[in-house]
Amino acid sequence: MQTSLRIAINAAAGALLSATLLVGAGGPACADETPGLPHSLAEAVAMERADALPDSSFYDAPSLKATRPGALLREAAFDGYAIPQGARAIRILYHSLDANNQDVATSGVVLIPAGRPPAGGWPVIAWAHGTSGVARQCAPSLQKDLVYGEEGLIPMVRAGFAVVATDYHGLGTKGPHQYVNKLAQARDVIYSIPAARSAVPSLARKWTAIGHSQGGIAMWGVAELQATLHDPDYLGAISVAGAGELRETLTAMEQPTGFATFYLVYMAYAIHALSPDFKASDMLVGKALVRYPAATTRGCWFYDYASFLGDHGGKIVKAGWAQHPAAQRFFASNELGRQPMAGPFWVIAGEADQTVPLTQVKASVAKACSNGNAVSLRSYPGLDHDPTMADSTPDQLAWVRERIAGKPLENQCPVGAH
Repeated sequence: MQTSLRIAINAAAGALLSATLLVGAGGPACADETPGLPHSLAEAVAMERADALPDSSFYDAPSLKATRPGALLREAAFDGYAIPQGARAIRILYHSLDANNQDVATSGVVLIPAGRPPAGGWPVIAWAHGTSGVARQCAPSLQKDLVYGEEGLIPMVRAGFAVVATDYHGLGTKGPHQYVNKLAQARDVIYSIPAARSAVPSLARKWTAIGHSQGGIAMWGVAELQATLHDPDYLGAISVAGAGELRETLTAMEQPTGFATFYLVYMAYAIHALSPDFKASDMLVGKALVRYPAATTRGCWFYDYASFLGDHGGKIVKAGWAQHPAAQRFFASNELGRQPMAGPFWVIAGEADQTVPLTQVKASVAKACSNGNAVSLRSYPGLDHDPTMADSTPDQLAWVRERIAGKPLENQCPVGAH
């Protein structure tokens, strides 16, 4: 997808979720009319093909028995991405763990700025992307623009940072993608760092992490894991538009508008990926259940959006599905702010974000503060979901530079929160 199409994805996501969260309060009359989106399934397929890169045996994992998490399994230079002139890209395949402590292979890419590395090596940002889909072919490293393009990602490289961009396991590699699972995605982020160092010796030791949307949720997981890992090279994380309570959002999406049905399909897939005994039929009914196989295997975000065009009514979920033990496990494992967290942690939110409302972000931050964590929050007036990532990138990079320089960060939790 070109950058404008990437922005269209989450602009539409905001409109779609707004239609479900704000029924009767000014939501779009017809999500099908949102500019920049496909008007048919055929158009969606064409749009995704235009950005897709050929799959290859690179993503087929070797045996993991002789390696440990963080081990580099395979590397390969690749010149098919839209990155700044002189910059380089190295695809990596590495050993990680999923949320069930199972060994998995995860793919990703290391983006290296143009020129010679500074003394001490290229400063490192571990990047965690937002929703691209749940099928194997939806890996950012299988897209020409790495899904995000100029929306934060390429500006990091242009600013002189080496970016270690995980795909998350199940995207690119075989096996289910444990969608919006903060532990699974956090492990993929953390284990990408030693693998990237093995592939690119010119990387600096110190590293920070930045994630948007799905990746923003992963940042909470990174901070929680660091409370037990105590990695001396970890300098902190930034969560951009990623602090939402999934239970609350999904409950609101159950309204039979049809606008956001494919997100419910993604969530059914996510719960199954975490707890295989949970079946799509335990949650979905009607057209949502019929289209579940195609939506989770044949295409990515545009395909799945277009699969439900014209469906603006009808029951899509079973009553009481959220009480299923697997659903309860999914919600509990993704709660934010309850666990100890380590390192500087900055939460960024858009005050006009229709996908992750500011009220939810504030609630998660308040919970983290009340549980003894040091968390900073900054909100940006007038910004929706994707513009929050794009427009705050200069501030994100300034924050990272301060952490590299060792500048102390004050605890911005409200007085008495602890």
